[in-house]
Amino acid sequence: MKSISFFLICLSVMAAAARGQSIPSVVQAQSNTIYSGADGKFEAAPDTAVLRLDIAAQQDTPKAAFDHASTAADRVRQALRDNGIDVKAMQIGFYSIQPMYDWKNPKHKVVGYRVSTSLTLKLRDFSKVGTIIEQTADLEDMQNQSLNYILEDMEPAKAKAAEDALKKARAQASSVATAGGRALGELLYASVDVNQPVIVPMQMTARAALAGAAAAPAPTAEFTPQSVTINAHVNAMFALK
Repeated sequence: MKSISFFLICLSVMAAAARGQSIPSVVQAQSNTIYSGADGKFEAAPDTAVLRLDIAAQQDTPKAAFDHASTAADRVRQALRDNGIDVKAMQIGFYSIQPMYDWKNPKHKVVGYRVSTSLTLKLRDFSKVGTIIEQTADLEDMQNQSLNYILEDMEPAKAKAAEDALKKARAQASSVATAGGRALGELLYASVDVNQPVIVPMQMTARAALAGAAAAPAPTAEFTPQSVTINAHVNAMFALK
């Protein structure tokens, strides 16, 4: 019996080492147990579209720059109202006004002022995304637009990913146990690590996006939002029968 237990522990250690997971030493391992680790995932449809609009206006005076940025912001507000969206749903990330210098001039003369602000809108109704992009892309002081899709209600997807990882860990442990002439018993311990890959937003330079594209469909029209993949890793210990 001791020789069989030792054989199973060695198989478990080698299998875990091949996947780079943290495993106990042979001395620390409990008899009549087997350790296994596996990766799992679950792909979920996103539930939120995140649209970011960057406004930047540069003029000769602070007031002129402020007025230009305010005009662009008013157009954004109107686009929201036109689509039945509460203006308060748009969040401001930052606001700045800074002098612009002529660095070629030894005196670093001020040649203008730049007002910048970043606006972020979260939408559950994806059908409104294309219209808002279209209505705000041709604003004179709209510098950039970016769009990405996220999953805000992640808990169900995390559970599915962890379940997938545990199933794989159990299958691997069962194979090793069978190879050693034993049967897999109950789950004694498990640790779970869940993560979501970082998604880089789709970015567009506003005026370039619409160049020569009058009456063309919105960039997002008829396409399906990219799925969100949730990854999980499970380390598990099972009893041996």
